[in-house]
This record gives sequence, C-alpha cells and structure tokens, in this order.
Amino acid sequence: MRRVTGNVRRILRQSLAAKTAILSFTIFFLLAPLLALRAEDGAMPGMHDGMAMPMDSPNDAVIQAAQQAWKRESEFNHHLAGLLVLAAGLLILADRSVRQRWSVARHVWPICFLASGIFLLIFSDTELWPFGSQSWYFGLTHNAEVLQHKVFAVLLLGLGLVELQRERGVLKARWSGWVFPAVAAAGSLMLFFHNHQGGMHGPDHMQVMQRIQSEHFSFAVTGFGIALSKGLSEKPSAWQPFFERLFPTLLIVLGALLMVYVE
Repeated sequence: MRRVTGNVRRILRQSLAAKTAILSFTIFFLLAPLLALRAEDGAMPGMHDGMAMPMDSPNDAVIQAAQQAWKRESEFNHHLAGLLVLAAGLLILADRSVRQRWSVARHVWPICFLASGIFLLIFSDTELWPFGSQSWYFGLTHNAEVLQHKVFAVLLLGLGLVELQRERGVLKARWSGWVFPAVAAAGSLMLFFHNHQGGMHGPDHMQVMQRIQSEHFSFAVTGFGIALSKGLSEKPSAWQPFFERLFPTLLIVLGALLMVYVE
C-alpha cells in the first residue's frame, strides 16, 4: 500500500513539474517580444534617453554628462537587482536537486535578497556621503526618490533576514510565512508612486518618462503576482505545490524585466 501511495505521489510530482515547465516556457515566450523591444531601445542611445540635446554651452555638456552618468548608474542598479532576483528564483526552482548535492544551498536564495538590500542601501544615490557631498539627512528629507530607494533596501533586508532564519529552522512562527507576501505587496504598491527623476530632461522626456513608468508598472504587477503566489504557497491546499512553483517562476520573470530595464 505504501509503495502504491509513493508511486502515485511520484507521478503527481512529475505531472506538476511538467505543468510548471510548460507555464514557465509560456511566460517567457510571451515576454520575449517585450524584452527584445527594450533591448533594441537600449541599443540606440539618443533616440529615447532624452539626452540627445545640442550642446550650446559648456554648461550643457556638463549637464548632459551628469545625466548620462546618472542613467548608467540607475540602469546598473536595476540590472544587478534583476540578476540577484533571477538567481533566487532559479535556486528555489532547483531546490530539491541542489539540496541533494549541497545541503546549504537553501540558504543562498535569501542571501540574494540580503545582498540586493545591502547594495541598494549603500551604493544607490551616489550623491550621498561617502560617494558625494550630500548628507543622508538632507537626501532623505528633501528627495522622495532617495527616500524610496532606502525604504526598498530596508524591505529587502528584512525579507532576506526573515527567510534566511526560516530556512535555517530558527524561525518557525506562523506569522513569519506571511512576511514575504506582505513585503512584496508593499514594495509593489510603492512602485505605483515611485518618484523617478531619470528622463526628466531632454526634448523627448515625455516619451522617456512614459517608458519608465510602463516598466515600473510591469515590475509592480509581477510583484503582486509574487506576493499572491508566495502567500498561497504557505497555505496547505491541493494547489499548494502549484503555487510553490509559480512563486519562483514569477521571481525569474521579475528578474528578467529588471535586467533589461532601460531609461
């Protein structure tokens, strides 16, 4: 009887894995045209970045150089965060096979979020000390974008720390399973009100801002999907295994969107 039950469970797991794989490929095929379009935009500087303005004076050249540096910094921050999120999603999907070879692998995906939070806290907004002359107090109280970046960093750090303690078996309280969904939902909601200064200058700044807002909207929608699927994966039900696979799949989608972010 136990052998029959074990065989049934094995077949169900294989069926679920097949369905998850099909779902993942479907999402990526649907996403491919958007990724290609954004990559094409990024390959043609000056057409959409809002910075192809005539240099009528040395001041114009200085301003344009500063804007280009800010653009590169912002894009790099998004791309690095995307790489870490994508890696976390892949590690969660490969969790069972990886754990058999490397027992501490379950600790790595929360560390991806911790690393992203640490980087965003320290290296974003380099106009702040110690990279720039502006104080943290002035930046946090006079620049809404800086404040939002640091709030995102704190959310990532809290999320990564809680999930790391859960994976280590130290934190077993029922409420801890709802930290990730709550943080993901809060971060996604913040994206709808994200005050982004990139692309605010230049002859086609309206188009640039529209694209930036569209990209952040896609981040937010995917983030809400992550929050919902993660929450449902914590609740025992017949659909729980499906949501346990859907959650990391959406993390991979979010990581891909961040990695092709263009201003």
